[in-house]
Amino acid sequence: MIDRTPIPTAILTGFLGAGKTSLLNTLLKDPMMVNACVIINEFGEIGIDHLLVEKSDDNIIELASGCLCCTIRGDLIDTIGNLLAKRDTGEIKAFDRILIETTGLADPAPVLHALMRDDLLLQRLRLEGVITVVDGVNGWATLDAHPEAVKQVAVADRIVLTKLDLLNGLEGEEKMFAIIGRLRKLNPSARLLTTHRGEANAERLFTMGLYDPKTKTSNVQAWLNDEAVQRAEHHHHHDKSRHDTHIRSFAFKESRAISPQGLELFLELLSSYHGANLLRMKGLIKTSDDPTRPLAVHGVQHVFHPPVRIPAWPDGVEETRLVFIVKDIEKAEIEGLFKAFTDQITGGADAFTDKTLSLNR
Repeated sequence: MIDRTPIPTAILTGFLGAGKTSLLNTLLKDPMMVNACVIINEFGEIGIDHLLVEKSDDNIIELASGCLCCTIRGDLIDTIGNLLAKRDTGEIKAFDRILIETTGLADPAPVLHALMRDDLLLQRLRLEGVITVVDGVNGWATLDAHPEAVKQVAVADRIVLTKLDLLNGLEGEEKMFAIIGRLRKLNPSARLLTTHRGEANAERLFTMGLYDPKTKTSNVQAWLNDEAVQRAEHHHHHDKSRHDTHIRSFAFKESRAISPQGLELFLELLSSYHGANLLRMKGLIKTSDDPTRPLAVHGVQHVFHPPVRIPAWPDGVEETRLVFIVKDIEKAEIEGLFKAFTDQITGGADAFTDKTLSLNR
């Protein structure tokens, strides 16, 4: 009988030289990865030859740890579809986790898009989140020089800071606190882990999704982490020479419910007007048709994961909570647009029309 339980899936990214290779090799030896499948771009990029046990076919190998490794052949969706088909027929072992490694120059957004809108993958996989590796020594210069690196940090659920053991003395300590502060400003909702203390292990990295595999319940508060965003919201810097000047995070709440139709239109307008600059959005939404059970929503740029109905509010407080990481978008634009739709529930249709038009001219 084919196991149709959704398979937890994470994305591993990070700029060239960040230490992604070392982290991946460490993870491949972790007991939690024994039945995992790692999808990578090229075997040669991560140096796993010493872990090779046998080759399953032309692009799938089994490692000494028991983990499967597979190279991407063409389209990612086709690669995962092929792996799932072989798993279902017993041609390869029944892996229980997927880790997708991107190249050092890659934008993780297209990978997220593939996982969030392909019908087969939506049924068979459960998106956990994005792990971004940052070089503690050279990361500051990388963020200054490469907007791709800034985006990798902005969309992360976990940030792994490497090479901190190379920073010595007072100057090294100042450099460490500076890069940590910059990362927290860029993405205050992501959990920050380091490799030199052994913090970046599989258990900490793979417990970042909406669903807690240990308790079999929704882990909403840790997934959303809106309190961290609210604390960091008013601490923007103004160095125009840096790419992350344009990146900001914010959160807002709303006690009034939104109708299902209003929510659908809000997401459509958000995608149409702000899609390219909407780096990440997460939230719990109070809907008028079922206010006691929130909808969990998750979006990356113009693509939104199908909303998931949560059994109950995590803390008993029935109110919408939304978290955004954006580029060159003001909080008032999105908050005003959302609240215009909640005005409809209380009879403010005319105000909604005027406000929507003014926000999106």
